[in-house]
Amino acid sequence: MSYTHPEFLISVDELAQRLDDPDIRIFDTSVLLHASEQGYTSEPGRERYLQEHIPGAGFIDLSTDWSDTESGFNNTLPSITALAAAIGNDGINNEHCVVLYASSHLMWATRAWWLLRYAGHKNIKVLNGNLGAWIAAGLPTNSGAESYPATAFVATANSDILVGTQEMVAAMQASVCTVNALSPAQYEGTGDFHYGRRGHIPGSRSLYFAHVLRDEFFLSADELTEVLDSQGLLRAPRALIYCGGGIAATLDGFACALMGQQNVGVYDGSMSEWVADQSLPLTLGSQP
Repeated sequence: MSYTHPEFLISVDELAQRLDDPDIRIFDTSVLLHASEQGYTSEPGRERYLQEHIPGAGFIDLSTDWSDTESGFNNTLPSITALAAAIGNDGINNEHCVVLYASSHLMWATRAWWLLRYAGHKNIKVLNGNLGAWIAAGLPTNSGAESYPATAFVATANSDILVGTQEMVAAMQASVCTVNALSPAQYEGTGDFHYGRRGHIPGSRSLYFAHVLRDEFFLSADELTEVLDSQGLLRAPRALIYCGGGIAATLDGFACALMGQQNVGVYDGSMSEWVADQSLPLTLGSQP
């Protein structure tokens, strides 16, 4: 079995051969997360990028430039107008082939992929194996800052792939497959860390984001199908995925897209937003 959409990924060998392609745009999307009693705070991973990055790669500041910094939550979806401006300012137009990776966790690359897809971009790839695979292959890296000339990006919002609390509430009463991408302990409400209230959205199943990867490579098509099917994601007419803040959930969502499930929405505010409303219920334990 092969991926339904293998074009959503790019290998380090293929990228190495395309470094001089004028139509390609490569970006480090790294963000560092710091746990606190109030949840997570995020810090752009620019320092790591400056130390070592793929030759020619620019840096996308996901937590500032590509987020609504006036929101009460981290890494929140900005307006489509602001997002389009940020995409263009980073040197991406509608025709470029965009390659995304991170020197931190791969989930930041899939978050950027999800945002570009939300904005209507059609040609976006995630580097399979992340920066670690590039370095392990003995391929060259650069230090210091690099950037692409600013350009214009025309956005067409695909609103179905990023959803809010209202759709999540409605999903509790509908035939929608809802999945929590956090660790089993966080899902069950037994872990040391939580977002202010413990548990998971009633009716949601558990698929830990780490279980779609092996050493930051996506599982093979056969393995991925088995993992996703175990929670009904590939068979569902509609799937909604959430995590702590709409980042890790994009790994599960990207895996679904690889295997042909296109009707997937990521809850942008995720648990951070859900638990802030005391009227919204939570379920403890291992059962949906």
